[in-house]
Amino acid sequence: MKHTIALVDDDRNILTSVQMTLEQEGFAVRTFTDGESALQALTARPPDLAVLDIKMPRMDGMELLQRLRARSAMPVIFLTSKDEEVDELMALRLGADDYITKPFSQRLLIERIRALLRRHDGHRVEGAAAANVMVRGDLVLDESKHQCTWRGQDIQLTVTEFLLMKALATRPGNVKSRDQLIDAAYGENIYVDDRTIDSHVKRIRKKFRTVDDEFNQVETLYGIGYRYKEQG
Repeated sequence: MKHTIALVDDDRNILTSVQMTLEQEGFAVRTFTDGESALQALTARPPDLAVLDIKMPRMDGMELLQRLRARSAMPVIFLTSKDEEVDELMALRLGADDYITKPFSQRLLIERIRALLRRHDGHRVEGAAAANVMVRGDLVLDESKHQCTWRGQDIQLTVTEFLLMKALATRPGNVKSRDQLIDAAYGENIYVDDRTIDSHVKRIRKKFRTVDDEFNQVETLYGIGYRYKEQG
């Protein structure tokens, strides 16, 4: 079955060229030129993955991502302007799984899309096959349902966030370096920098603290990495 990719960008030249490339690679593609029309369509019929530009009329990519994340954990890649670090960090904090800066190589975009879909599909298949439920004290991670709960309360995690929590909680008390977390969440052949992991961890903590303001299980070891604290 073909994966369906949604492209949301007000630059029609980018939409046309990327759509053609994706279709040549075997993807089904849906295109939108503004966030408002995209929100309605993607909510009614979610794609397998969305690629969002930040700067768009009617509703920008940041607001679109926030609205989508309120109801969906679909994989999302952001397109950000070159050297606008604030955009990149904000996109990750709002729940993007990955980002690419403009101008970008279409081959790079294809590779990132395939890598994210592999993570997403592999995560679902692994969970379904193993009926894998991890329980660590008050934390429950159910891969088959892509469900995370803390003290019985649902925590809506993206694919990347779920994989990071799984990597940390697999061995409580053991430190995971940022490189190890990058491999766990992105795969060994994808390069992202350390601040990407830091932004994801900040967002994970924020989500848990919406249901438990004393949540402190994910610890930072400065200069080393992160660990999931053992519960007594």
